[in-house]
Formats: sequence, structure tokens, C-alpha cells
Amino acid sequence: MSIYQNRREKIYDWMALEGVSMVLFEDTEGRRDPSVRWLSGQPSDALLFLSIDRKSMLIPWDINMALLYGNADITVPYGEFERHPIRAMRGAAERLKIRRGVKIEIPPVTPYPLFLNYVGALNDFDIICRELGVHEETEKLRAVKDDEEINIYRKAAKITNDIIDLLEKNVRSGKIKTEADAALFIEAEGRRRGCDGTGFETLAAGPDRSFGIHAFPAYTGAAFAGKGLSVLDFGLKYAGYTTDVTLTFARDLSPAQEKLLTLTEKAYKLALSMISDGTGTRTIAAAVDTLFGKSKKHMPHALGHGIGLKEHESPAIRNRDDNSWVLRPGMIFTLEPGLYDPLHGGCRLENDILLTPAGAEVLTEARVIRL
Repeated sequence: MSIYQNRREKIYDWMALEGVSMVLFEDTEGRRDPSVRWLSGQPSDALLFLSIDRKSMLIPWDINMALLYGNADITVPYGEFERHPIRAMRGAAERLKIRRGVKIEIPPVTPYPLFLNYVGALNDFDIICRELGVHEETEKLRAVKDDEEINIYRKAAKITNDIIDLLEKNVRSGKIKTEADAALFIEAEGRRRGCDGTGFETLAAGPDRSFGIHAFPAYTGAAFAGKGLSVLDFGLKYAGYTTDVTLTFARDLSPAQEKLLTLTEKAYKLALSMISDGTGTRTIAAAVDTLFGKSKKHMPHALGHGIGLKEHESPAIRNRDDNSWVLRPGMIFTLEPGLYDPLHGGCRLENDILLTPAGAEVLTEARVIRL
């Protein structure tokens, strides 16, 4: 059984319990869902239908790419349905032999006017669109990585760590002088090592711009790693999966800047020490918030997040009353405490963590680099 079929089996089991006869996963412009890739191997731009009879139907824009990467019981080019989702839905229901009157679930991000069109055109089925449905269940499943995904992440982390070492070397030697130098270096070196590219736009902020959580623009021609605090936030996408790390470069710090950096490093160590099977992620995030609060500091973003086919996935690691996530072996997530000051600049330390049965394994080697 392929890894994709094995993943689909979990969805089929859920469908049987819920009484849903067909589900739609959609990865199209405006409605991106990497679950299509997770369930079929198709990189992007496709509809994926799963039926209660444990059959799958992939409808890609690019049939050539689907024949190379896709894994499904039936593959039909989108052009056969005039690239229209409702016609594709009708075609999938016919080919998968879905009985009239049963439940068909569509993505919760479907715009309301399109939902009404589905209902009107397919009134011989019960079209449902909800938040707490198959897509939420798939998100939960994707939060715990399987062996194939963990192997990919080990390779992606190795490449990321090699580039971190090169970044430090080239900053120290003066070869990387500007924010753009750093960002473009990451892109080029990642591609040379077989990466798909960066997982998101690299954020490189020199001392004059590091006060922002996400500097805007993401990088410029401004000086990088000069006197003060510089932040470099990047991820490398390998076989579809992205790493996510943040380094802080520190040079000739003032006492106020040193305090920011020391507190951030202390918060990172505290969070890492609390990683264990069964621990609520809100508990960890609250502990970090309390640590910062004792020094009258405030972290304006979450402590971390899951990573995978997207740079932000489950589990959430934040101090919010709607966060009920609990850590489990197989989860891969970031820890990224940071502090930011409009006068003194900002700092952040972020690494990717795999929770194994034996405990936390730090996959990446991001660090504070003192120059």
C-alpha cells in the first residue's frame, strides 16, 4: 500500500463514522489546500474526491504532472469538465458511483455564492460545508507526521543547517553585507542542494528594521549584521515540506539590547525543557509569557506552530483560551520566542522540533550569532 493510500484509509474510516459518502479537497488558486498533495502526491492545482467505497479520483489541471506525481484510483484531466468545479463534482459522483440523496462534503473555505451554486446544481445530493468536518480531521492527522515525512524533515533540516553554517561564515568574512545578500544567498544555496525553493519569503532585517515581527519589505539593500540586532527568518522547502528557522546576529550590543537577547535565549531554553508527550501547548506558551512578564516584556506573537507542507500548520503553540492542542510523538513544530523594541531593535530564536517517544529532538541549528 502506498503512503498516500495509507493516509486516505484514515479519511475513509472517518467518512464511515460520519456518514459522508464523498468529500472534496481542492488545491486551486484562491483556495489552496496542501492536503491534496498529502493524500495524492499531486504537487498543486487539482481537485481530489474520496468516496465512501474507498476510491479516489484526482482531477488535475496538468495531466502530465499528475501522471508523474499523482497517486489515485482514477485520474481525469480538469479540461474534461471544462475546468468547472461543479461539473467536476457531478462527474466524480458518477464515476465513483455515489448514490443520490447522500452527503457530499466540500471545503469550509468555499465562498458562500459558490456553495449555493453547488446546492442548486446538485440538488439530488446533500451538500454540506462546515468547519468541524473532514478538513479539520485531516488537519489533525497531518499534525502527526508519519515515517516518510519525518525522513524528509531530517534531510530538509540537514540542508538548512549546512546553510546556517555558511551564513555565519559569510557574514563573519564580510561576503554578506546586506539584507538582500543574505536572502538571495539562501535561495541560491537551497536550490543547489535540491530544494524546491524557500518555504516562504525570507525575512532579513538589519539593525534599523529588526524591531518588526515581520519586517516590511521582507528584505532590502540595507546593511545587515551591523551594530545592534539583526534578524534572519527563513525556511527551505524540500520535497514539499518546509523548515522554518530564525537567527539573530548581534554586534556591539547596548545593555538594553543585551537584555532583550538574554531574555529571549532564556525563554527558548524554558520552552524546550517543557516539551513532552501529553503537555498542552498553551501551558508552554503561558510559561514563556510569564517569564517575559516578570521583566515587564511582552512577546507580540505565538510561541510557535506546526510546520509541514505549509509554514504554519497545527499544532498551535500559543497562550490563548481556544488552544487545546496537546503534544504527541510525531509532531514537528517551531519554538520561536522573540522580543521587539522600536528603539533597540528586535531578536528572535527559532528552531524546528520533532517530538519523539524519547523526547524532544531539535532538528535545526539556528542560534544567536554574536559577532
